Amino acid sequence: MIVIIDYGIGNLTSVLNMFKRIGINEVCISSDPNIIDKADKILLPGVGAFDAGMENLEKSGLISLLSKRVLQDKIPTLGICLGMQLLTQKSEEGLKNGLGWIDAETVKFKVDTGSGLKVPHMGWSYINVKKQNPLIDIDFKSRFYFVHSYYVKCYDSNQSIATSVFGNEFTCAVNKDNIFGTQFHPEKSLKFGMKVLQNFAKL
Repeated sequence: MIVIIDYGIGNLTSVLNMFKRIGINEVCISSDPNIIDKADKILLPGVGAFDAGMENLEKSGLISLLSKRVLQDKIPTLGICLGMQLLTQKSEEGLKNGLGWIDAETVKFKVDTGSGLKVPHMGWSYINVKKQNPLIDIDFKSRFYFVHSYYVKCYDSNQSIATSVFGNEFTCAVNKDNIFGTQFHPEKSLKFGMKVLQNFAKL
């Protein structure tokens, strides 16, 4: 069972619906500790601000259980968009500490005024797979849908498994052991995102 964590923030239903659309039915949305404790995989979605996300997780009382399932039980875990950013140590967007499950921090895009680019980075972008991994096992010309003003900066470059470009190259997918993250939204990325979610289900 894949459990999509309900902590009061994020586009949970669209993620669930995309799993259903690709024929993966062993998936649910839950904040029930008993269900999370039996999960085979965990997905942490999210949209919005870093501190709000961490505050909601703290209020949910789930951080201790999630840390056990992820760091001790080593079940496959995927963070999407804000969910990926919450995996890091901290963010320039807020004051709270992140979950600290990956060796990274979340930083704000800084684009040249003459570039014509405007933050947030929004829309479709191609990605560059940096190292072979089971999540981003996709076609070279795959593109994904992004909506974000902050991105993850890895302390250990080996944990950056894919990049994209918005002004400069930035990490758009990470992997550390059983922990994965995508800055893009696979649930909004049509066939390319479907493939990523299929790959996650197979982990």
